[in-house]
Amino acid sequence: MKKMKTFVYAATAFVAASLVATPAMAADGGGGAGGMVALAAGICMGVAAFGAALGQGQAVAAAMESIGRNPNSADRIQTPMIIGIAFMEALGIYALVVAFLLVGKI
Repeated sequence: MKKMKTFVYAATAFVAASLVATPAMAADGGGGAGGMVALAAGICMGVAAFGAALGQGQAVAAAMESIGRNPNSADRIQTPMIIGIAFMEALGIYALVVAFLLVGKI
């Protein structure tokens, strides 16, 4: 429950900071939304990295707990865990590609 409170506080602080910083990113009438696209790319990468890291941590923790309870099953647990971690990492890499494509649109 404490982690959820911390997450809610952090999300609220992020939204508040985003709303306060909006006038600072105002353009001088030059047109284009290059700053917002760069901001979107950064947020995309941050959320993807956070999600991938959280998923990987939970997967490894569950696998290590399973191996701790039954050490004889380590070889049957390790391979699916590594494949799952590779899929999670691939999602983070896809977000990196999307971020590069967004920045390339500027």
